[in-house]
Amino acid sequence: MEVEIEVKKPLIIADVRENKEALKYLEELGAVVRVKQLEVGDFLCSQRVAVERKRFADFENSIIDGRLFKQLKALCENYERPVVVVEGKGEGRISREALLGAYGSIIADYGASLLFTQDIKETLEIVYGIAKHEQCAKKQPLRVFARKKALTPSQQIRGIVESFPLIGPKTAQQIMLHFGTLGNLFSASEKEIAGVRGVGKKRAKLLVRLLKYGYKKEEDEI
Repeated sequence: MEVEIEVKKPLIIADVRENKEALKYLEELGAVVRVKQLEVGDFLCSQRVAVERKRFADFENSIIDGRLFKQLKALCENYERPVVVVEGKGEGRISREALLGAYGSIIADYGASLLFTQDIKETLEIVYGIAKHEQCAKKQPLRVFARKKALTPSQQIRGIVESFPLIGPKTAQQIMLHFGTLGNLFSASEKEIAGVRGVGKKRAKLLVRLLKYGYKKEEDEI
């Protein structure tokens, strides 16, 4: 039986490290792209799917220094369906046996999907395809930042502050060390916020603008 699916543009959250050409290509494919400093993953496709993109050389290096498995642990703690995409060809830095062992660990130990692509365009097409399937077909909304397990109240507060534009973990911590409570922050002036170490006028202006912005349901369709 054929099922009609409402077609709309999926929203993809991309990490700030992704280059502008990649973001432009996602938009050309039909996505709405937002940039955010992500703690885990490179692309968020829905509330349950995050994609970690690695060029093959970086993939090999991350196996050698153990970084890959720390990233996988964080992905699994935050997202139900983590995806690892390995891009391009390897440089032979590690043995085939070690590579196969890493593949097995990603899938069997961490329960992540493992995909291989020829280049960044193919990677982005997969990212777009996942986001479209999740948001347009399965109606899975996208949350802006990761929801970690067993967060302390202070970590929850920092997470709220991190959700503002251009505010990363360290800056969020500096803001909360300065103001102490969210109530103090939300009632502070733009000048007071700009005076916090590492914030500055640009970040303060964006933060205050959002604090005073009136919520519009039509801008938040999920």
